[in-house]
Amino acid sequence: MNRSTRSLRPDAVLVQAVIAGALSFAHLHDIAAAAGQDGWKAWAYPISVDLLLVAAWRRLRILRTDGGPTRAAWTWFAVALAASLGANIATAGLLDLTAVPAWLRILVAGWPALAFLGGTLLVHTPDRPRREPPAPAVHADPAPDIAVSRDEPARLPAPESESVPALPPAVPVPAALLAHARKVADAYRTTTGTPIDSTTLRARLGVPPQLADAIVHQLTERTDRS
Repeated sequence: MNRSTRSLRPDAVLVQAVIAGALSFAHLHDIAAAAGQDGWKAWAYPISVDLLLVAAWRRLRILRTDGGPTRAAWTWFAVALAASLGANIATAGLLDLTAVPAWLRILVAGWPALAFLGGTLLVHTPDRPRREPPAPAVHADPAPDIAVSRDEPARLPAPESESVPALPPAVPVPAALLAHARKVADAYRTTTGTPIDSTTLRARLGVPPQLADAIVHQLTERTDRS
């Protein structure tokens, strides 16, 4: 019961709008009829004025929402409002409707072309495209800090796939061969001033490469210990 009562309750703002619209419609009709527009033409004038007013206001709201230029919409809204407001004021006794001046007849007769132009421009006013929000920036992983000296070139970190060079395999070396190799190495150091390498030692002793590497490794360890 309460819901039906609320749905049938009239809105005061809506009633006020209907009354004001009806009065403005009648005033526009009277001005058009007094200016020589008889019959259905007198009834079409108020419809044209009110439609232009509503279209301009609707277009104005759309442009303001989209951020577009509103100057043209404001211009045509002001033109339609001036036509409606002027007709209401003219019927207040300030104008003799039995002897309408020529300038008013000209305005009424030229209104259809003006309203058609305004409606066409409002419909075909281009909308400004809405700006899309910027895409979120993708932050890449920071590069590893590499200390660069002015005197030394930059050294890049070694990739994980690189393996540490393996030590020479543990090959048993006979004591007599090791003692003989030490004499050869000492003589080579005395002659050249540098320690003997595995290639030279292998050539001097005539042993396999692995055995030469093991002998050089043991000789280096003993030299470091001493």
